[in-house]
Amino acid sequence: MNTRRHVLFALLAGSAVLAGCSSPRVSDYAQQQPKLELDRYFNGRVHAHGIFQKRGGEVVRRFTVVMDCRWNGNQGVLDEAFAYSDGTTERRVWRLTKHADGRYTGRADDVVGEAQGQTSGNAFRWNYTLRLPVDGKTYDVQFDDWMYLIDERVMLNRATMSKFGVTLGEVLLSFNKE
Repeated sequence: MNTRRHVLFALLAGSAVLAGCSSPRVSDYAQQQPKLELDRYFNGRVHAHGIFQKRGGEVVRRFTVVMDCRWNGNQGVLDEAFAYSDGTTERRVWRLTKHADGRYTGRADDVVGEAQGQTSGNAFRWNYTLRLPVDGKTYDVQFDDWMYLIDERVMLNRATMSKFGVTLGEVLLSFNKE
């Protein structure tokens, strides 16, 4: 029995290493159109509709977001107002900085440290740690966001949430620019 566990663990660890090697890179989308420029897309009012799914696929939360976005040079503010299906609300204000070569950094009150992102073609990859309140406690959860510009008005977002490398669930969002 003990040997079986070691073999199973080795197979799972090997699978995880191989899966990590095959992950997409934002540069894989360099030729995809339309080209995403965050400071152009997230400028003005943007609406979003989303769901949170547990890792097994069960949808446990639905929400809408109204975003008021503005830029001054390479500095942007994304003011997000969330309304959840259970009646709760939340606000997050991102302060973004646009750097050379499509790189972005950002901060928000519930983000631990600095978020890092990169655009290429129609895609944007955004990584950060979010401090989430759950049942009276807070947890630092890693987000790996992938956004894809579909056309000048619509962008889709898929974010994987994890803790200690274990996937907790996914957030799916559809952005619609006014």
